[in-house]
Amino acid sequence: MSGIRSSRIRLLTAASAVALTALSLTACEDGTGTRDEGASASVASGASGEQTPGSSPSAGPSAGSDKISSGTDDESSGTGGSGGAPAAPEKTGQAPADAGGGKGSGTCTGSNTRTVATQVSRPLNRMLLTVTNTGKSTCYLYYYPAVKFGAAQSVPPAVEETKPQAVVTLGPGESGYAGVNLSAADGSGGKGHTAKSLTVYFSGRSGQGSTGAGAHPALPAKGVHVDDSVKVTYWQQSMGDALEW
Repeated sequence: MSGIRSSRIRLLTAASAVALTALSLTACEDGTGTRDEGASASVASGASGEQTPGSSPSAGPSAGSDKISSGTDDESSGTGGSGGAPAAPEKTGQAPADAGGGKGSGTCTGSNTRTVATQVSRPLNRMLLTVTNTGKSTCYLYYYPAVKFGAAQSVPPAVEETKPQAVVTLGPGESGYAGVNLSAADGSGGKGHTAKSLTVYFSGRSGQGSTGAGAHPALPAKGVHVDDSVKVTYWQQSMGDALEW
């Protein structure tokens, strides 16, 4: 009897083992355990910070994705506003911008003016040139007179300190002036000579030589004494400016 019971127990134990094995096989066919492991791997991957398709980025917009004002417009407007570098000042003694541009206006010459030479008592050894506009329109006295005494081959230099701030402008009937230093009061200009004739030439706007007709103002009958120190002033708008140097 005991042998039969032992056999039955072994059969039951074997049957239980078979049942457990069948259950394990069913679970494997389901793939439940495998899928759970896969899901865990996916979560781990997401936790690592790797971006998955369709997901939103964790950071904000990248730098430069929006337009940012950097002051470029201001710089451009500043450059454009400058218009290039600024213009150079006019040379002293040149004509104003509209000189010669108005109807009938132009350079004063011997043909549209009257020139008078007057020897003055003060300062010593000085002569005053007075040029009066005899025309019907404005004319301009550019730079300084080129004076020629007698048969002289050259004209005297100008005193640069007398250069005016603006070109001398003569309306009809108006006068302009220039001073002439005939000789040195201390004799430092050499022996000199007596001149009995004078020609006054007028400079053009460019300052390159004389232009138009010259003037021939009368000198005293005895003439004037001229030495190597002779020089002239620039044309002046007033008599005082022509004689004060």
